[in-house]
Amino acid sequence: MLTLGFVSAILPDLTLEEVLAFAASNGFSCVELMCWPLGKAERRYAGITHIDVAGFSKSDAARVNDLAAKYGVSISGLGYYPNPLAPDKDEAKVYVKHLEHVIKAASLLGVPVVNTFVGRDYTLTIDENWPRFLKTWKPLIAFAEKHNVKIGIENCPMSFTKDEWPGGKNLMTSPAIWRRAFNDIPSDHFGLNFDPSHFILQHMDYLKAMREFGPKLFHMHAKDARIDRDKLNEVGVFAFPNQWHTPKLPGLGDVDWGKFFSVLTETGYKGGVCIEVEDRAYEGDLELRKASLIQSGRFLKNFLP
Repeated sequence: MLTLGFVSAILPDLTLEEVLAFAASNGFSCVELMCWPLGKAERRYAGITHIDVAGFSKSDAARVNDLAAKYGVSISGLGYYPNPLAPDKDEAKVYVKHLEHVIKAASLLGVPVVNTFVGRDYTLTIDENWPRFLKTWKPLIAFAEKHNVKIGIENCPMSFTKDEWPGGKNLMTSPAIWRRAFNDIPSDHFGLNFDPSHFILQHMDYLKAMREFGPKLFHMHAKDARIDRDKLNEVGVFAFPNQWHTPKLPGLGDVDWGKFFSVLTETGYKGGVCIEVEDRAYEGDLELRKASLIQSGRFLKNFLP
């Protein structure tokens, strides 16, 4: 059965217990909890730590699971979204090591999925990135298999601003790349954390992709996006996407959510669908961000049993 929840990154002000209490009191069944290292991250929506996985133990897992049980909210996945293929290889090693900590924590918690990015050296082509992708990710997927945890790669291009240009900071953005990646790393533990809004950005058919890759849908993000056609006609698709593309709450953009859920249920998917808020119109303060989740949940519940 589908479960509706949200990504905890939008509530950095709240503790883990406060996040779970908010979810329970507003009719959410699950939460994807952020597991960034403690400290400050420069990128928006990064650096949020609702579970500190460094040195995470069985007793830590018991404490977290007890809190989740107290509020009747499940953990759909653990989230950590760095760039494991960053051009600076020492930087990338830090990301890979922390990702291993997240996988271990998920295993201890009994959480089925860790959601992340594959990463990319944005200065290189896909083919030029490929050997390093395989060198980094074959061991990571094997590590996940050993701990009985699935890896859901979000399909965000991470190519919105000048510092991410021209290639973006995440390789797994399209069906052609997914086929190649899943062929080269054939594992039942390697799949997708799918977000339809990223296909709106890329002018691609998210329904067709969902049908083809149904067995690889390990987790879902519910985020919308709006294309400003007038602005796009002025600057073109080769301009930085933030000039003509705006993340929105579900129902306020160009995703057809009725068709989305129609296809999703046909694939047999039965996991978490987590609202991801990146709509700047709702970022003014904590109460507005809470309201954005409540509004999004009210809308999406129309498509759920």
